[in-house]
Amino acid sequence: MNRATANGIEIVYDSFGSPDGRPLLLIMGLGSQMIHWDEEFCELLAAQGHHVVRFDNRDVGLSTHLHAAGVPDLGAALGGGAITPPYLLADMADDAAGLMDALGWDSAHVLGASMGGMIAQSFAIGHPGRTRSLTSIMSTPGREVGPPTEAAMGALLTGSAPDRDAVVRRSVEVWKVIGSPGYPLDEERIARVAGLSFDRAYDPAGFGRQLAAILASGDRTAALGGLSVPTLVIHGEADPLVQLAGGVATADAIPGAKLLTFPGMAHDLPRPLWPEIVAAVTDLTERADRP
Repeated sequence: MNRATANGIEIVYDSFGSPDGRPLLLIMGLGSQMIHWDEEFCELLAAQGHHVVRFDNRDVGLSTHLHAAGVPDLGAALGGGAITPPYLLADMADDAAGLMDALGWDSAHVLGASMGGMIAQSFAIGHPGRTRSLTSIMSTPGREVGPPTEAAMGALLTGSAPDRDAVVRRSVEVWKVIGSPGYPLDEERIARVAGLSFDRAYDPAGFGRQLAAILASGDRTAALGGLSVPTLVIHGEADPLVQLAGGVATADAIPGAKLLTFPGMAHDLPRPLWPEIVAAVTDLTERADRP
């Protein structure tokens, strides 16, 4: 584990592969810590010539938690009301830029999943000169595009749990709703990562602040239309949390973007798909870095 001061907060990160490799920054989703990027997945990317860095976003894991900010009225925000969050997705993108400064990276390939995809999009919009390529996975340009099904939203907003065992059980139940129906559910891994996440930092209020950032950040479609960075959009055709329309809209918004979809994939990255996903990301980063 490494620590860096970035955008006025402390970011915890680790890395895989040679520092001489193509820099690839992985950004995780809502309430999820960097350990949700499986080490084997990171190593597969590193084996293809990437210097991979994963990190804890603000308000999760071992990075800075903004406890003093409290939690905005999420009920009002989910109902369409106005909300003033402690920060926006653009601020989280600036965290990523600050981490890149600490790493000595002038630019990088940026890959994000779910909320991480929204942050990656915001990074490309706010820091186009530092974005070598953009990969947006299971994400959307705006909260109104590809919204969650009722069952998925219910799973997402199950609330806090009283202890470690309850958190682990609840995590398994959530992934039964949003995980890929076309692939076996790895309940052992889900439980293990949920337990490790609880041990590192359990902060339901941080989850709420991140969700508030999503709800208040607005639609990025018009801004994405101004990008000229090589882009790959990956989406599961069975995703109930960010439905396929979100990925289609992201690809349609960005000039020249490639859309790659998988039947039976939902809001996770099934292990059998890792080789194809890694190959697609590698093709993108190699093409982007060619003179």
